[in-house]
Amino acid sequence: MAFETYFRACSYAMIACGVLALALAGGVGVWLTAAFAAVLAASWRLAGTRWQLSERAGLVVVLLALPAFYLDWSFQKGGAGDGGAQVYAGVSALVHFTLVLSSIKLLQIKSDRDWLFLYLISFFEVLLAAGLGASPSFLLALCAYLFAALLAIVCFELRKASRLAPAAESRLLVANDPKFLWRRGGQRSGKGARALRRLPAAALLLFVLISGLALPIFFITPRAAESVLAMPGGASSSGFVGFSDRVTLGDLGRLNESNQLVMRVRVEGQGAARSQSLRWRGVALDRFDGRHWFQSSDSRAAYTAYEGDLFRLGTTEDLSRVTKQTFFVEPIDTPVLFAAPRAVALQGAFPYVRRDRDDALSARPHPQERITYTVYSDTFEPSPERLRADRARDPAARATANLRRPVEDYLQLPADFDTRVGSLAWTVVRQAGARNTYDAARAVEAHLNRNAYGGSYRYSLLMSASGPDPLADFLFNVRAGHCEYFATAMAVMLRTLRIPARVVNGFQAGEYNSAADAYIVRQADAHSWVEVYFPETDSWVTFDPTPADGRAAGTSGSGLTGSLRRYADALELFWLQYVVAYDRQGQRTLARTIQERVSSYGLAASQAARGLRARLSSWWGGVRGGVLVVLPSPLALMPGALLLGALGFLWLRRKELLKFLRGGKDGRAADAAVVEFYERMTEALAERGLRRRADETPLEFAGAIGMPEVLKITRAYNRVRFGAQHLTDAEAAEVERSLQGMEEKP
Repeated sequence: MAFETYFRACSYAMIACGVLALALAGGVGVWLTAAFAAVLAASWRLAGTRWQLSERAGLVVVLLALPAFYLDWSFQKGGAGDGGAQVYAGVSALVHFTLVLSSIKLLQIKSDRDWLFLYLISFFEVLLAAGLGASPSFLLALCAYLFAALLAIVCFELRKASRLAPAAESRLLVANDPKFLWRRGGQRSGKGARALRRLPAAALLLFVLISGLALPIFFITPRAAESVLAMPGGASSSGFVGFSDRVTLGDLGRLNESNQLVMRVRVEGQGAARSQSLRWRGVALDRFDGRHWFQSSDSRAAYTAYEGDLFRLGTTEDLSRVTKQTFFVEPIDTPVLFAAPRAVALQGAFPYVRRDRDDALSARPHPQERITYTVYSDTFEPSPERLRADRARDPAARATANLRRPVEDYLQLPADFDTRVGSLAWTVVRQAGARNTYDAARAVEAHLNRNAYGGSYRYSLLMSASGPDPLADFLFNVRAGHCEYFATAMAVMLRTLRIPARVVNGFQAGEYNSAADAYIVRQADAHSWVEVYFPETDSWVTFDPTPADGRAAGTSGSGLTGSLRRYADALELFWLQYVVAYDRQGQRTLARTIQERVSSYGLAASQAARGLRARLSSWWGGVRGGVLVVLPSPLALMPGALLLGALGFLWLRRKELLKFLRGGKDGRAADAAVVEFYERMTEALAERGLRRRADETPLEFAGAIGMPEVLKITRAYNRVRFGAQHLTDAEAAEVERSLQGMEEKP
């Protein structure tokens, strides 16, 4: 392959990798990527032909593209909503403009300045891709781009240097011998091809060195908490029942039809064994008007972070009851922070954290970025026996002062309440023989989710309940609905029994991915359930009246496809945890780990040194005392092993060693011989009055003299001196005879 073709291939690969990074980050669509690939292929075919754009024509096209860029930006900005979407509209228009500039430069006749411009545009595209989205696929595109960029830049510098270098004066030293020229040209061609083949290895070595230098910088450099260029959307938008303080019956049915990713959750700690039964709370709703659930109060307490972005939200009596959850949440247009019940601490890069009177957590919205935070929750629940000890028929009368709001808020019923609901609740409790709050709640739960005590309900995403009172229509007519209907029915039935209850919206635990050791939570896992208050233990206990078929977690599928999807999720989570979400706390943890490892290794080395010194002292004492001491086998064999290893290495490298030992002497002798036989010739000619001028080359001097012996010796001198060749014995003898003949002639 010609060097110019090799250079263009490396440059085109660099440009293509820049656009590929943009495509993988979502900055350009499939059609736009395909169009640019077509331009790239066309520019390759048109290179060196008359169909290429001239520099002036390219400048005109660029000037014409400026109004198009403004129109594109104005159009996208007009369709954008909030400030974040408007920022992304500007970024999208900028991406389109960079692709247009690259296309124009590719199609025109390119100078060195144009190649540098294309390199800068591709680098800018990679920067945009890093800001738009960070995924493992971007890492692959980045590695490919860096490798191609190193190759392209090295080739660019070689190409530039070869044009600037003057013609070699050594060409004058070559005789006009066709066979000699053909042989030397073949050697140069072979060396050039070998040099081109070595360039990828050199670029790979540079890539490894750069990566080795960049990784420590990455892990110690502080980073921003958010990306202003991130794309809006993600798992977000509207219609998330668990993300609103006002929910209409039926919304969750539409939400459950989507399998879009919402978040990943890694669970650790003593309470992790029961993580499958955990739910990720979003908001708790206490007010019901017959069709909507909402919060009756928007009062929230604000918390500021302590050292390490840690927010202290409460206390726990026993650390063994704490469950640690790390959330990796996709972009969602809501301030809600999900967590397991009874959060006592939260760690995350937030300016503040708010908690309302129903223990729902919130921070700033994040519609354009992923967020990562860790929650520590006291997931302990009192045993059923302890809860049954609360035997009051009217638990509201004994509600403790620990409630942060009046207990009547959890007993409220709609103004046009259907009294048949209360009658049904009393009938179910009476049939179950419940004599305490816990058994009454379990009876209502079983009536709804297991059709016990006369129940006959089924789970369905079809929102068939209608009329002015959809709850009554669900309980007495349709008898089918989704989890919001079941949670509403249980909460209202318990309130008719004077049992404080509230509806909670959030997510089920999700699908457990063993490869990632995390739960994958999707929109289909959105769920509603009920929490019941027990005053004696001052605890809210979870009850789920939805039938089991409505609580089944989603799956990634089975077989090869499911396994690949699980491993892809695991790779994504690794990337998020150790690259995207790597923050100051991660830096502190890494520094602490390194310090502990270094200390442990230092202690182990110190102990080993003391043990070795003690053994050597004991052995030496035995030798001086005339007592034969047998060293421990590893220590005794060590000197012999080292000696045998050194001898073996020298034997394997004996040829290189001999060549090295002889090389200096032979090389000096060869150089001396070259200078000697040519100097002997010039001295012999000087005695005849023939002296070489300073501006004459050896061959020019020999040609001017016209003596065959001088020309023969000069050619031999050039071969040895400049061609790095050696004279054969016959050639050396012939040169010596010629020199002797010249020295003997008067």
